[in-house]
Order: sequence, then structure tokens, then C-alpha cells
Amino acid sequence: MPSLKKYLVNYFTLTDDLLPQEEAESAIREGVSFKGTNMLILILAIFIASLGLNTNSTAVIIGAMLISPLMGPIIGIGLGVGVQDFELLKRALRNLVMAAMFSVLTSTIYFIISPVSEGHSELLARTSPTIYDVLIGFFGGGAGIVAIGSKSKGNVIPGVAIATALMPPLCTAGYGLATLQLNYFLGAFYLFLINSIYIGLATFIGVKLMHYHPAVSGNPERSRKVRRIVYTVAILTLLPSLYLTYNMLRQSRFSTNADRFIAQQFNFPSTQVLSKSAVIEHGERVITVTLIGKVLPADSLQLAMSAQLKNYGLEGARLNIIQGDSPDLSELKNGLPSMSDIYEFARTSLTSQQQTIDSLRSVIAFARINDTIAGRIAPEIKVVFPQVEEIAVSRAVFGNISTEKLDTVSMALVKYSRQMSADKQREFENYLKARLNDKNITLINVGNQIDFQAARAGKDAGGNATTAKKK
Repeated sequence: MPSLKKYLVNYFTLTDDLLPQEEAESAIREGVSFKGTNMLILILAIFIASLGLNTNSTAVIIGAMLISPLMGPIIGIGLGVGVQDFELLKRALRNLVMAAMFSVLTSTIYFIISPVSEGHSELLARTSPTIYDVLIGFFGGGAGIVAIGSKSKGNVIPGVAIATALMPPLCTAGYGLATLQLNYFLGAFYLFLINSIYIGLATFIGVKLMHYHPAVSGNPERSRKVRRIVYTVAILTLLPSLYLTYNMLRQSRFSTNADRFIAQQFNFPSTQVLSKSAVIEHGERVITVTLIGKVLPADSLQLAMSAQLKNYGLEGARLNIIQGDSPDLSELKNGLPSMSDIYEFARTSLTSQQQTIDSLRSVIAFARINDTIAGRIAPEIKVVFPQVEEIAVSRAVFGNISTEKLDTVSMALVKYSRQMSADKQREFENYLKARLNDKNITLINVGNQIDFQAARAGKDAGGNATTAKKK
């Protein structure tokens, strides 16, 4: 067991690979300086990064990160705290602040004069830092200090420059100032602070792990105070990222559940999902689904789909289902519609209009049947029920005054030439239910309350408008 431990320790020991402290410190101190050539290179790198963000070119952005000398002051801050060299710490802080100011100013000037002012994905990615950016900065800084202190540096430093991405956030902050979008500026500058602070923190820890000796003039009491400040700043910088990470995970979980819900529930033979979105707006979760094809009954579809939300962890979410003949072309692919999109919308519009026409035709046909039904069954009634003198079949909608509910009632208004027995009336009522295929029809004996001849003329015997009354 001891031999296994010794075998593993040999894989992680740094003693044989480390440069002397003086040599490593010299390289770091040289990179802290930000005058002349370094400042000019920084400004040129900012222009390159701004062009990359403006054109949404990842390759150009990576090139700018490799050129940038921003890592120097940040590593210097970590070294200054680690070896208790507070003059180095102050110089590195001063140079980093100046570098950040010139970077933001340069990118602001660029984006003010740039003819392209819209934000692309590479820009938007720099405005919502999370705990993952904290970890990237910390581990990147750790890799950086180990590489600087080792004899074989390899390609670590360029990799750290790309991974930690110090340049793009400063350019995005300048874009936010140039376009007066405060959310861009704050989000991007916060990402720059995260990277800077946690690269410096990782450098400080790395210096301690590599047992660098403190400066001769080091003040232990002042050193403890500075370390407390460093830890406090690191924790305070971490807190907002935790909140943003929570929001990101909440949005991600919501989007995943919404996609699963839409994929499994919105499967219709003649209707397809054209577009979908799941966003959290002002704390409210909203799912929007745009359908194309055969128009489905809106109320029934909304009710059925809303009832399924709880099965996908989407309780309380608001579901918007868009369909019909008036779609918004701007919703298509976040840009101009293609010919196929226009064709699909035209087909949907024609389908919807044809369904409306067919529905109206059904209503008209039903009304015609009701208007002629009494005439069609009159010959049968004359033979089977000779006591019936006149009959009118109609439908009426009754409204309950207290509950405001509506109820459709089928009625047969009957006038008898002579009295019909109760058994005969029940037989007549059953006949009408079977003949008219309506089990809920109500038989009303109007007696002499309605003069059918006058009703057909629109007048009663006294010349007044006739009103039918329900017994």
C-alpha cells in the first residue's frame, strides 16, 4: 500500500518540473507592464475582437484572445498577494484598470462608427455569466500559473487565454455603451470581473501550493488583511453568478419539459407544429405553439392540452396555441418567410376559410330541415294521428336568468282538432322522438292559444303581433 501511494504521488509531484521562483517571478513581472508596445497590442486586439463580435466570427475572436496581453496584470495580482509584494499588487491593479478602461473605450468607439449594430450570438453569450464561468476562470488561472512556473510550458498559456476569454466581454461592454444597452454593459463587465478575480485567486493559490517565498519586506498583518479582502471579493463576485445559474437551470429545465410536452402531445394527422417557444417572462412561464395545417377546435384543444401540462412538470405555465388564417409572418424563423412558408400559410388560410364555409352550409342545411320538417311528416301524422290539426317543429334557446346558462330545447307545438287521450299523447310524443331522431323533444299542446293561420300571416285575430307562450 505505501508503494502504491508513493507511485501515485510521483505522478503529481511538481518539484522536478518547476522553474526557480526568481525566474518565474521575472516572467510574470515583465507581463504586468502595460506601456508602449503592450498597450498598442491591446488596442489592436480590441479592434480585432470587436470585428469578430460584429461579424459573429468565432475564429477572429479566438485570434484576438491569443494576441491580447491582458493575462499579465491579472497573474501579477495573484502573485503580488501570494508573495506579499504589495508594490507589485498595486502596479498590477493599476495597469489592469487602465487596460480595461482603454479596452472598453476602444470598443465603444468602434461600435459607434460601425454600420452593423445588431447583437449576434457571440455578443449575447457574453452577457449572462454563470457559475460555470467562475469555474472556467478559476481552473484556467490554475493552469496558467502552473504553466508559467514550470519548465515545459507547452501550449497552456494560449489555451488559457482562449478558455478564459478576457477580451470579448470588454468588447461587448463597449457595444452596450455604444448602443445604450445597459444590460449588455453590466452583464459583459461582470463576466470580465469574474474571469479576472478568479484567475487571480487561482494564481494566488497556485503560488502558495508551489511554496513561493514571500518578499523580504512582507508585512504579515497587512498580508492577512489583503487575503481577507481577496476572499471577500471572491465570494461577493460569486453570489450573482449563483443566482444567474439558478435562472439558467430553471429556464433549461422548463425548455426541456416544454419540448417533451410539445413533441408527445401535439401529434395530429393533418396539423403540424410550425414553431414553438418556452420562455420565462417576469416570473411567468409561457409556452407558445404555432400550428399549421387543418385548424383544430380551439377551445377543446386548449382545454385538452392545458390538462396535460401537469404530467410534464409544467404546472402553472400559460399555454398559447396559435392557429387560424391570420398568422404573423414575422414569427417565421425570426426573419423573412420563404416561398414554402408563404405557400403553407396560404394553404392554411384556404383550409380555414373552407371549413368556415362548410360550417355555415351545415347551419343553413339544418335550418332548412327544421323549416320543412313539419310539412314532410304531416301526411304520416294525418293517417296515424288524425286528431292533430296543425304542428310546428322548432328549436329555442332558453336562458336562465339567475345562472345566465343557456339551454337549447327542441319543441313541437301542436294544435288538436279534438281532445287526445293521455296515452295517445304519449304515443304521439314517442312517434315524434323516433321520427325526428331527437329524444329530447318537448311536446307542447297550444290549444287555442295560437292562431296558426294568423301566425303565418304575422298577425293575430285582433291584428296584433303574435307571441307564442310556453305553458
